[in-house]
Amino acid sequence: MSETKAKAEALMPKFQFGRLLNQDQAGRRTSLYGTIDSQPALLILERAPFPSSADYLGSVAGSLTTLKNLGANDVYHWYMAHSGGGASNSTSSNNNDSDDFFADLKINLIYPCTEKHVKKYSKQGVRFVSETPAIYRDHVRPFMQAQREAGRLNWAFNIIEGRKEVEDVIYRTPFGQDPEEGFLLLPDLNWDRKTVDALHLLGLVERRDLWSLRDLRKKHVPWLRHMKAKFLEATTTVYPQLEADQLKLYLHYQPTYYHLHIHIVHVALEAGATQATGKAVGLDSIIGQLEVMHGDGEAGMDAVTLCYTLGEASDLWVDVFEPLKMKSVQAADADAAAH
Repeated sequence: MSETKAKAEALMPKFQFGRLLNQDQAGRRTSLYGTIDSQPALLILERAPFPSSADYLGSVAGSLTTLKNLGANDVYHWYMAHSGGGASNSTSSNNNDSDDFFADLKINLIYPCTEKHVKKYSKQGVRFVSETPAIYRDHVRPFMQAQREAGRLNWAFNIIEGRKEVEDVIYRTPFGQDPEEGFLLLPDLNWDRKTVDALHLLGLVERRDLWSLRDLRKKHVPWLRHMKAKFLEATTTVYPQLEADQLKLYLHYQPTYYHLHIHIVHVALEAGATQATGKAVGLDSIIGQLEVMHGDGEAGMDAVTLCYTLGEASDLWVDVFEPLKMKSVQAADADAAAH
């Protein structure tokens, strides 16, 4: 067995690169064609999971040989970085704007972070909940209002009002010209701004009366169609290698923050947790549902039951749905005892 293992390990240094065949999983897996001893060979590179050892994790931030800041807004900062190894162009961060800079890490930094941030990114159990119109009206809507009043939208308003990330905006309507029609488009902070198959853009509306898809009504359908067309036009203009049918648009429910925004992603971007059923709702599906609703222009998404997942550490589960569940269980137990 040791001889076989040694032979297998000796093959890798002999690989002679020929051409790139494919990149998938948002650029995390790469397929290469080449040769070994003049025989054709395929080499599939895939990023391994990060080690969980304290020694490794404690040294990561200080071991980066090159760091390039992509942007900063309020407590959010994001970077591309080179962690060492490979043929890096430079070990100096002063040269990280050169064309041959490459990064093997995409880094998001939240500083200073809050307990809410910690809960969001911690491992936790997941629950599937059904939010009826009554639950939305009596419990979730007041929860949303409390979150907005806590001032957690400063970073979004910084972008909308042109105080932050101005250079990143790839399309916007003139700010303040028509507050009900205004919107802008910029890269999502989770995209590396380079891998087109992993493209992820964010559309922010200027108006502040729309908190989530729950606020959308039949009267908004023409506006939604207009905005969709503008988003597609802007994206394909900035990235001419893309066509409109290579893009999909969706809204999150529950969203991370309560100001209406739309995600524009490449159709090849593999669906992770943020695009899974019970989290992402297609814009076209919302428009179609609004169009067939009975009633006048005020009929809207607040009248339907929405089902989605929640982390057990999330405030919405702890403050709203878990108490509702316990109340329901207690009522059922009392009913059973009475009979």
